[in-house]
Amino acid sequence: MQTSLLTNEFGANHPAMGEGAGRVEPLRNSECTEVLSYLEARPVHTAFISGMIRDNGIQSPLNRGTFYGYRNQAGELEGVALIGHATLLETSSDRAIQAFALTAQSCKTVHMVMCEENRLDKFWSFYAQEGQEMRRACRELLYELRWPVEVSQVTNLRLANVRDLDLLLPVHAEMAFLESGVDPRDHDPIGFVERYTRRIEQGRTWVLTEDGKLQFKAEVVAETPETTYIEGVWVNPDARRQGYGRRCMSQLARMLLWRTKSICLFVNDENEAAHRFYKQVGYHFRTVYDTVFLK
Repeated sequence: MQTSLLTNEFGANHPAMGEGAGRVEPLRNSECTEVLSYLEARPVHTAFISGMIRDNGIQSPLNRGTFYGYRNQAGELEGVALIGHATLLETSSDRAIQAFALTAQSCKTVHMVMCEENRLDKFWSFYAQEGQEMRRACRELLYELRWPVEVSQVTNLRLANVRDLDLLLPVHAEMAFLESGVDPRDHDPIGFVERYTRRIEQGRTWVLTEDGKLQFKAEVVAETPETTYIEGVWVNPDARRQGYGRRCMSQLARMLLWRTKSICLFVNDENEAAHRFYKQVGYHFRTVYDTVFLK
């Protein structure tokens, strides 16, 4: 039997995955409608990558990686993956997971891989032998909020502007370090500032400041018609247990849910206080994701 090959854009050839294998190829902007339609089958699970495509397009250096599609022999999409600094995948077959894992082996800029727990186990079983070493692993729980929401009025919750950078950058960097073990100010200081400034200019960062102090912040990382994905929720330690987080998250939810059907976010599995908080303000658990950070 003749053996076919999977070829990625990095020039590495991989043995075929057996009879009936499809192909994995870099996606193009011209395929945007088809890709978004595929991702919309599970809108909460794919909010981050769908939002990135809507913001930047499929082919853009702002994605810090390459979008790939896996097609079966009939030419139908069975998976979409972003492979790069953040490697994320949405698949509907084990063949697609294997194809993306083999492709990712040739990308040496992968910082982290994140997907649902059962899919990450399969991905890692194919990736580990020739890929980068695991440096750190953690588990994240996906939560979702829909109407109705708690009513709370916070008149001074506002969109951040570039004048807030000095308050926001240290906090955001510290949160990234606690999650990944890498401080972006050391690893990529210029890029870190540029990316965060762009997020502010997009109108994605919400803050509450009092007397020149940052009391609360939250980041809208991605938006689709179905859901809004937020992260980087932070309350000043000196202001905790005073209701800032609850009031601000309630106010933010009321504003965001006028333009999308739901809000979703991830919470580290070990952060029991955060789990209690989000349940109290109306979020519901959806599924478990695993994340590995690579050397």
